[in-house]
Amino acid sequence: MGQPAYVLCGPTASGKTELAHCIARRTQWPLLSADAMQVYVGMDIGTAKPSAEERSGLTYGGLDWVTPDQTYSVGRYRKTALEFVRQLPKTTPVLVVGGTGLYIKALLMGLDDMPAVDAQVRAQIQQIYEDFGLAGLQAELRKLAHDRYEALADPNNPRRVMRALELAKMGVPLQPTWTDRPIQGRVTVLDVDREQLHARIHQRAKQMFASGLLDEAATLQKRWPTLSRTARHAIGYQEAWAVQVDDMQVNDAIAQTEKRTRQYARRQRTWFRHQLPAETIEVEPDESVEALADRILAGWSARGGCELHME
Repeated sequence: MGQPAYVLCGPTASGKTELAHCIARRTQWPLLSADAMQVYVGMDIGTAKPSAEERSGLTYGGLDWVTPDQTYSVGRYRKTALEFVRQLPKTTPVLVVGGTGLYIKALLMGLDDMPAVDAQVRAQIQQIYEDFGLAGLQAELRKLAHDRYEALADPNNPRRVMRALELAKMGVPLQPTWTDRPIQGRVTVLDVDREQLHARIHQRAKQMFASGLLDEAATLQKRWPTLSRTARHAIGYQEAWAVQVDDMQVNDAIAQTEKRTRQYARRQRTWFRHQLPAETIEVEPDESVEALADRILAGWSARGGCELHME
């Protein structure tokens, strides 16, 4: 038996965090964030990380686990997340909430051991990206290992292409990274009307800059001059640094942040639709958080949750 869990996921700005907090306060379940950006210390405004006040009284994992100058991976997340879970009573369900599908999949399915990447290889690939962009990475991977390129679930995600190219250059054969254990139960995916979601994303992008994202980005750059590639290209932060370094206008930075967030939300929706056994919950436009929590808890009571793969 794995650790019991209920998984709440969906695209960015779909209201996952507020809803999860409501459910956690009712049930007293510990929360585990599955968000690839919220693991970074100091990256708060741009990741919509819940504040200390919002987290008050909640048991919370998955936040502020690593400084943004460090390379982070799904394997490292899974290892740290399981260390957090093992400190909890074995019969207490964990409420997993987030939008990083690979993190959720790793918690539910486990991962095969993968080799660490040689620093020199990583530097070479980073240089390709800086000189030629995503198209350069794709071309290099197709030339070196076309089968690995074809196997990519998202060939338009630079991090995924980089990782595939790293493994190809290291001579690691193409093989599944997931264990054969099937996922137990279904995850719950929030589905917000497209126009409503875009309106939320628009408002969030404006609010991030109004709430001090430029100052936060400057502080990060000063404290950690060499950021990891993941942190360096984070939505919102990349635009904030462009305002400070490249003289981008703030309104243009907001618009670019909004555009990239919409693109990311679209990829999330596609990923959850195809990669995980899911129950989709349509969020009504005027539905309160409390009413939505009622619906979700009733569904979980009827069908049960999932199990985390603890081995």
